[in-house]
Amino acid sequence: MTTPRDLLITTMEVASDRPVEQGDLSLVLAGAELCDLLDAEVVTVDGDRIVPGLPRSLDDRLLDAAVSALVREAPYESVEDWLWRRGRGLHAAYLAELEAGGQVTRQRHRWLPVRTGRTALADSPDRRRAAARRSSGDPVLAALAAALGIGAESAEDLGDPADEAVVTVLAAVNDAVVELGAVRQRRSIEEAAFDNIWRGQ
Repeated sequence: MTTPRDLLITTMEVASDRPVEQGDLSLVLAGAELCDLLDAEVVTVDGDRIVPGLPRSLDDRLLDAAVSALVREAPYESVEDWLWRRGRGLHAAYLAELEAGGQVTRQRHRWLPVRTGRTALADSPDRRRAAARRSSGDPVLAALAAALGIGAESAEDLGDPADEAVVTVLAAVNDAVVELGAVRQRRSIEEAAFDNIWRGQ
């Protein structure tokens, strides 16, 4: 299992105070990928730039795709730019991967023999492994989940990841989620104002 998969299982497993937005989740999954690439020593972070090492297989289709997506020319890509570029549609990609592996099932309609759009976690070793990682207080998984409003109330409640590069990534993830939330709020206000004008209020 990888951190992005553990994170997606965690978001499906644990009820949060608010629904997790797919855009937020995609950004955080991109950050989770980067944490795994750092752990595998496939990349390093210099300041806020992702410096790729020699490409190699990580035995995971989506992480290998992440390695292939790295910018390999100086001045390289910033962590923030990576989150926005790599994160586009990433939630759907990981959900499809879990579903293809039998980790997630589509729930059937209550009265009709058709599948609905609602998904449910299957009882699997991967689900139990993700739960064990969550309950162990893994600081990286906890920080990523907290960025989505799951788990810890604040950063002070989390353990500190030892790696400074990981801390840089986690900070960028939080900033990106806050920025996306601000964009979403601004659009909502603009749409409400437009509706009021349209109605002649």
